[in-house]
Amino acid sequence: MGLPKHGFVSWLVGVLFLCTLLLCVADIHYYEFFVRESNFTKLCNTTTLLVVNDSYPGPEIRVRRGDTVYVNVHNQGNYAFTIHWHGVRQPRNPWSDGPEYVTQCPIEPGTNFTYEVILSDEIGTLWWHAHSDWTRGSVQGAFVILPAENETYPFPTPDADQTIILQSWYNEDYKQIIDQALATGLAPRQPDAYAINGHLGDTYGCPNGAFWH
Repeated sequence: MGLPKHGFVSWLVGVLFLCTLLLCVADIHYYEFFVRESNFTKLCNTTTLLVVNDSYPGPEIRVRRGDTVYVNVHNQGNYAFTIHWHGVRQPRNPWSDGPEYVTQCPIEPGTNFTYEVILSDEIGTLWWHAHSDWTRGSVQGAFVILPAENETYPFPTPDADQTIILQSWYNEDYKQIIDQALATGLAPRQPDAYAINGHLGDTYGCPNGAFWH
């Protein structure tokens, strides 16, 4: 026994109104990533890293649950790579990344590609990174997904938040470290230092402005 005609129409109008409301709440965000080599001086030593927008770590993506993110990635470096949106469930196609590893088409040097990252039920602090053994060491950043506009936190709303990224720092090219590890069959050597959001702090004893880029 189905709904009366007027009841079905009311139900359909309600569904369309709800869908329209959800679409109005969700936002679309655009980011430009320029991936290239940049020099960083730390531990009294200048090292060249492949980074995004000359920043280590890369820019933070901060959005809300249900939003859509477009990231136009320009490869101005010397190696092909892809970007992995860690923890974000994407449609399984050659240009996106799902909950499992899938084949991705690399962005070749001198080209660009725009990723469409469609958020559904993801929430919390995730991260994005390049998808290879050595490029992910410096091509990386935070992916913060806040509750939707019409949602509350599952805990008391914080007064503020601070993203903290812990990193390993090497006084040489990351690619050389990984190549050496693959050649010997051993794990990469211990890092020369550890960083918080790209900063080594003042405990490593190098006074010549080595604690920031």
